[in-house]
Amino acid sequence: MGEVKVIGSSKSLFCTRVEWALKLKGVEYEYLEEDLLNKSTLLLQHNPVHKKVPVLVHNNKPVAESLVILEYIDETWKHNSLLPEDPHERAMARFWAKFADEKCLMGAFMAFWKEGEEKEKAIESALESFTFLEKQIQGKKFFSGDDNIGYLDLVMGWIPLWLNVMEEVGGMKLDDPQKFPSLHEWAQNFNEIPLIKDCLPPRDELVNYFNFAVNYNRSTAAAKQ
Repeated sequence: MGEVKVIGSSKSLFCTRVEWALKLKGVEYEYLEEDLLNKSTLLLQHNPVHKKVPVLVHNNKPVAESLVILEYIDETWKHNSLLPEDPHERAMARFWAKFADEKCLMGAFMAFWKEGEEKEKAIESALESFTFLEKQIQGKKFFSGDDNIGYLDLVMGWIPLWLNVMEEVGGMKLDDPQKFPSLHEWAQNFNEIPLIKDCLPPRDELVNYFNFAVNYNRSTAAAKQ
């Protein structure tokens, strides 16, 4: 099926979900680690619009944006389907993926970055969004609806590790097993899968990365005042 490369960052949850998808499909690929503070010519060449990772390069043709890449992978390599076959179920999977990224993930990031009263409001908003995910996973082992992980599980895959690190560094709590028992159980099941574990960055490296990001953001903001 041609040469496959991934331009990414080992700290990025968006890149890791792409790696998970490729590994589930059994696709061999070359991983090119990107320095996000000093972006390469290769990245700018293949993603001139957003200038962000991940970028999948298949037969010298780039595909950007992780959700788009997941669908491209699923359509290109047909075995081990990630998305459901039923049109309505596929549409709903796309809906919840978009919701998870725009509301839950971005909500968690806002709660992580903000301080004081703004932080409390961001936490409250994020918790409200997580309530919808809890309802979606109730009665299921995985978001796919069966014993094998699928598209939505990969999209939600940032919750067990990245959210945990954001909670520690940001001094907050979103993944509360008392409020979201089904989501918490899913996270444990997801993290026990060997293929998932193998792609995860070391937790201490993520902690250092997020601490650096917070300090860098605050020092940059202070310099502008």
